[in-house]
Amino acid sequence: MLHLQTFGDLRLTESDGEPVRYPVKGLLMMAHIYAGASHELSRYELAQFLWSDVEPELARLNLRKMLSRIREMDCGRTDIAFDFTATTVCLNKQVVSSDLDVFRAGGPPLDRLQAIAESTQRGFIGNIKPATKQIDAWIRAQRDAHALQLRQALLEALPDVQKPGAARIISSAALQILERDPNDEQVRALLHRLSGSASFGERLPESGGQARVEVKRPEPGSQSADIERISPIPRILPRLVLLPPTAKHADAGLALANALIEDVTIELCALRHISIVAPHTAGQIRRDSEKAAVVAKHSITYLLDTRFSEEGLFAQLIYFPTDEIVWANRFKMNPDILPRHRRVIAQQLTESVARELAENEEERLRFEANPEAYHAYLVGSSLMSKLTLPHIRRARKAFKQSLSHRSDFSPSFTGLARTFTSEWLVTAQGNNELLHLAEQHALRAIERDPGSAAGHRELGVTRLYLGDVDASVAALHLAEELSPHFADVIYSHADTLVHASRPGDALSKIRKAISLNPIAPDAYLWCAAGASFFLEQYEEAIAYVEAMKDKAPAHRIAAASCAMIGDRKRALFHRQRAESINPVFDVEKWLAIVPFKEHWQKELYREGLLKAGF
Repeated sequence: MLHLQTFGDLRLTESDGEPVRYPVKGLLMMAHIYAGASHELSRYELAQFLWSDVEPELARLNLRKMLSRIREMDCGRTDIAFDFTATTVCLNKQVVSSDLDVFRAGGPPLDRLQAIAESTQRGFIGNIKPATKQIDAWIRAQRDAHALQLRQALLEALPDVQKPGAARIISSAALQILERDPNDEQVRALLHRLSGSASFGERLPESGGQARVEVKRPEPGSQSADIERISPIPRILPRLVLLPPTAKHADAGLALANALIEDVTIELCALRHISIVAPHTAGQIRRDSEKAAVVAKHSITYLLDTRFSEEGLFAQLIYFPTDEIVWANRFKMNPDILPRHRRVIAQQLTESVARELAENEEERLRFEANPEAYHAYLVGSSLMSKLTLPHIRRARKAFKQSLSHRSDFSPSFTGLARTFTSEWLVTAQGNNELLHLAEQHALRAIERDPGSAAGHRELGVTRLYLGDVDASVAALHLAEELSPHFADVIYSHADTLVHASRPGDALSKIRKAISLNPIAPDAYLWCAAGASFFLEQYEEAIAYVEAMKDKAPAHRIAAASCAMIGDRKRALFHRQRAESINPVFDVEKWLAIVPFKEHWQKELYREGLLKAGF
């Protein structure tokens, strides 16, 4: 016997599992015939199916060549898959079986549902890029037919819902159906009844048919870090994936945390204005080494990332197009009591995520009402991920372009403010004109959207560099109150506390920002290094700098830290690197510019820099 696998990878195997080498189009021909009502097709039909993009005569010639090749490969075999006549190709179903038989099999409804669900979740012919429009249309039609059969199997299995394990099988199948068709209200209501959850379905706003902006991420290995291809498309439901939790040690607690996330996935399906990615797909994304590329491929808008530890379950909701952490929280989960409190924790987590999705979707829809302005803003934001002068100035150009499309677009004023403060930092020349421009744009952002933490954050950063440390702390405290889980705001607040002569508070706050954003940007680590230096924890400061991907901005603090512990060799290395980046750096001029609330900080930094040889 030969076995044709169509779900997942398309392949043909012997009865012992050994692969049979067949041309790809030969396997497609086999699948096409097997899926049909008859066990044979005419040569004309097969030629048109496999080579619809060429002239009919050439298509028939290609088919004859492929059939001749298959004859040669089957020579000497007793289990011949095909019989050929002058006009037809016949598949020998006495020799060939297929996983497509799952749709024709009988048996108990619940077992049949589980078998169909396990097959369809792998995807029909997922490893082959269709060579022609006709092949593509056929694969899509088959997937649609399988989805309908899965739905029918689900309805037939409902009478067995009270059997052990039935609810999980039915829920998993229902999630698959809703992932494909979020508008299937009958299946949604069924899932809602199975979970017994409260409804959050009316919380998210209607789209009103507005445009959606899709972020096209660079291909893996691309040299460009910029988002250059962002195009307005007809709005579709935003997609949310709940990534299963990770943990340093796999134990019973992790298994229960996984079950908890499945509960939350089911309960969130009550939301009618967001599409939930099924757990199987979520698990694949979690395991993939190129998560960002896979998330972009699946057009996912939000990620709920989770981690389990002895401290409990940590969850953070991420808006993927801008990598913004919308919300984060930690839930205490003692394995001893979790089985009894799992439902309560699941409902708390569901309510939090639903509430934050509602608020963020309202803001996103306001953005997307002006797709050109939003497009340019996203380009500018992506460029600001690298603090080099060319990137900063290109970002400024993008933010200005955004404002040319919509003159009151608050996020672009915020972005412009950030470009001016970033340029002031990178050039280190004390150009206060840049800071005054940053302050003006931050105030314009606040004027247009006083409830946004971003504008207050930029105002706080600007006022810090202008020397008004108390005003900076006040602005950033307000920003953090407005968005208590916004890691970038917490980082900026920590940075200001360093300059406010409160390095202990700063280090505590920057550690919180890093816990919310574990793959921390270099700026976070730079801030942590500065706080550690002023706490005279020089080894810790050096360790934070060493963890940075681009150490260029932190060579001075690293050199000063090395000098303070007497490591002259490393101090020299970092000083030479800093001088190669900014050969005109002057210690006294820089200390006159950098604001410190208390004199001891300036003296400690001067001592370190001078010992390092600046």
